[in-house]
Amino acid sequence: MDADNGKGVLGEEDVSRIIEMAWEDRTPFDAIEASFGLNESAVIKLMRAELKPSSFRLWRKRVTGRVTKHGKKRPTDVTRAYCPTQYKR
Repeated sequence: MDADNGKGVLGEEDVSRIIEMAWEDRTPFDAIEASFGLNESAVIKLMRAELKPSSFRLWRKRVTGRVTKHGKKRPTDVTRAYCPTQYKR
């Protein structure tokens, strides 16, 4: 696929995980970049390509200005990327 949005080097499972991380409120774009090498603008391109237009608009509205999605804007008391109950085993 198009290497411009990172899909050329990422597998379907990776793309799915990136989308999941992008929707999560407490996962900053920095974490996605550290895990997959995609910066915020690349994640936006990937989301635009993978989501339906209405879903993309909802996601952009949700993350725009959300301080937990931007590491430098996060409050210092937010030290994790996900809710402690999210990954129960």
